[in-house]
Amino acid sequence: MSETKLHCPECESAAPEADALDRRNFILAVGGTAVTLAGLEAVARPTPALAQAPARTAKPAEALIRELFTGLTEEQRRQVVLPWNHGAEGNQPATRLRFFNAPIFGGDRIIERAYTRPQQELVERILRSICSDEEGYRRISRNNTFDSTGSLVRCGAYIFGDPTGDHQFAWVFTGHHLTVRCDGNSEPNAAFGGPMYYGHSPDGYSQRNVFNYQTQAVRSVFDALSEEQRNRAVVTGTPGEGLASVRLRREGYPGLQARDLTADQRRLVETVMREVLSPYRREDADEAMDLLRRNGGLERIHLAFYRDPGSTDNNRWHFWRLEGPGFVWNYRVLPHVHTYVNIALQPQAQTPST
Repeated sequence: MSETKLHCPECESAAPEADALDRRNFILAVGGTAVTLAGLEAVARPTPALAQAPARTAKPAEALIRELFTGLTEEQRRQVVLPWNHGAEGNQPATRLRFFNAPIFGGDRIIERAYTRPQQELVERILRSICSDEEGYRRISRNNTFDSTGSLVRCGAYIFGDPTGDHQFAWVFTGHHLTVRCDGNSEPNAAFGGPMYYGHSPDGYSQRNVFNYQTQAVRSVFDALSEEQRNRAVVTGTPGEGLASVRLRREGYPGLQARDLTADQRRLVETVMREVLSPYRREDADEAMDLLRRNGGLERIHLAFYRDPGSTDNNRWHFWRLEGPGFVWNYRVLPHVHTYVNIALQPQAQTPST
């Protein structure tokens, strides 16, 4: 299949990093809390990837974050350590819970300027430790290019709160088409410590896209549907990438409900969900699946395949969306992959009796 080149306003409208948080915002609710998603763009000059660090005894990400924190100078802490509730003013959420499409602060706070070489290697170890394995890291790093950011050291890595003792903290890593975090479960009942964002610039049908395997996995679900099921699952339009796409809601989910699938189809959907979670460490993937169960289970999830209105290509869908109580997985295939994920315990959700 040939690659599709389409206009993408979010990635083509770059904003200065200093005021980007105020220039472009998206909003969602995480466990009932309003969260602004700042879409940023900074196409930075590529720099060589960090050399592979010598093999070390594996440590959990949380231990590595504490190691990084305790080794920072006072000047470094002023650059990359921020209060837990930084940015939370009025209806504005804390910065740690937003989505970013570039280093949050840029300038002297990007990794290559804010950290020493050994600290840069430690940052890389932290990022690797929240990935499932080498293949997971390859996908999250987009073949170690970090998409248009160019390299790990051109991204941003920040600590919110205090990772020592029993204090709340979040380590947030951001770059082009990437916002991931580790918080030692400081944000209760929220998978990945809050909403997550990932993507890659080649279109999602292209084998050059590192998330093409997710596109293919989702296509397997669509292909397994009957004609009647497809008619219910396909939606003309777009879920968007702002408030309407990622805010948790209690009802009005579009598409085909999983309870109307056959047992084999439901097993396939669950397999695909594990596939899309596969780049991340097992405990984070397990937490996401546990929250799905506590919110009512797979049967309450709806599948929707969106086809852009007025499109003239032969693709049967351009967006794939899973949505239900406390769960949104919004995967855009064209013009390239943008994925917004929000999984949290829905307020007043009850754990099904066994």
